[in-house]
Amino acid sequence: MPELPEVESARAVIAELALGRRIVDVDDTDTYECRPHRPGDIRAAMVGRRLTAAHRRGKTMWCETSGAGRSRTPGPVLGLHLGMSGKIVAVAPDGQENDGGDYWQRGREQGDQRFTRFALSFADGGGLLLVDPRRLGRVRLDPDVEGLGPDAAEVTWEEFRALLSRGTAPVKARLLDQNALAGVGNLLADQLLWHARVDPRRPVDSLTRPQVRRLYEAVHATIAEAVAGGGVHTLEVVPFRKAGARCPRCGAAMQRGTVGTRTTWWCSREQR
Repeated sequence: MPELPEVESARAVIAELALGRRIVDVDDTDTYECRPHRPGDIRAAMVGRRLTAAHRRGKTMWCETSGAGRSRTPGPVLGLHLGMSGKIVAVAPDGQENDGGDYWQRGREQGDQRFTRFALSFADGGGLLLVDPRRLGRVRLDPDVEGLGPDAAEVTWEEFRALLSRGTAPVKARLLDQNALAGVGNLLADQLLWHARVDPRRPVDSLTRPQVRRLYEAVHATIAEAVAGGGVHTLEVVPFRKAGARCPRCGAAMQRGTVGTRTTWWCSREQR
């Protein structure tokens, strides 16, 4: 599913290509993607406004909106979540498309809107689409983001040390807890734990200070690498998360298990 790097690429598409364009229509008829709103609720709230800023915390995005018409009173916040397969597609007035989000292709070509679940139409003739084959994304007005933990790309040392300082949860499970640290998903967690040479099963209260420091540095390094490379699928250890694979760093067998209900892979020699 899209993790922080993919969601950041989607946010960047909105920030670069969708802000300031007047909304003249909204397709919010997908009642599952747009729940709990009824068809027409989001349309009524958004028509006549413009997106003015695009934000992200972890895997959650939201856009600020302008007042309608000449009103200077800001409009509602538009929340967007990519679910497990979502892309954001910005359509230019000439029909050219740019997208960000999950890296699947599925043969999608320009103009293919089979999996479009939500759409804004702009006065210039273009639009903004949420394309989501698995239909697990979410669109919501005024979403609550206060329950999320600090963004993993911006978490400070003090915040990170605090979230790993107490409790007996496996370290991977704590890293995946979006209320503790927002943005880390399964692949990102396996990569950063491998990077830091930490056993994903280890209870957080047993971690040494050097291990926590290595994990903290790995979080920032791994996220930066994934953003630059185009997504978590480009990270070094990801191709070796399979039976028979050997650690790309030391050559030991990769080990498979379940941590925090998630399939997990780690180096049998260096992560123990």
